[in-house]
Amino acid sequence: MSTVPSLFAGVTVHTKANVYFDGNVVSYTVLLPDKSKKTIGLVRPGSYHFKTGVAERMEIVAGECTVTLDGAKSAQKYAAGTYFDVPANSGFTIAVSAGFCEYICSFLG
Repeated sequence: MSTVPSLFAGVTVHTKANVYFDGNVVSYTVLLPDKSKKTIGLVRPGSYHFKTGVAERMEIVAGECTVTLDGAKSAQKYAAGTYFDVPANSGFTIAVSAGFCEYICSFLG
């Protein structure tokens, strides 16, 4: 279980949205004072596959999702306040059954 931040102070936000899957997944890039990068966004109902370049941590802010990491034999459920890590040069499928799943993605590489 993690403590998901509700506010980022002193950041730069790119106002152009990152739009995937016909608008069903949308995020915004946030650059922190320490030069790290995050995205914050939401996932609408459906199932979507993403590839990673660097390792990522996905923190669930609101809602819930089911995630299958590339190579995993089973899916795991994640709700608000939880997170999952995705290895570099890998991928994952995220599925939302109802409502929205809001997230913070931290790039760890």
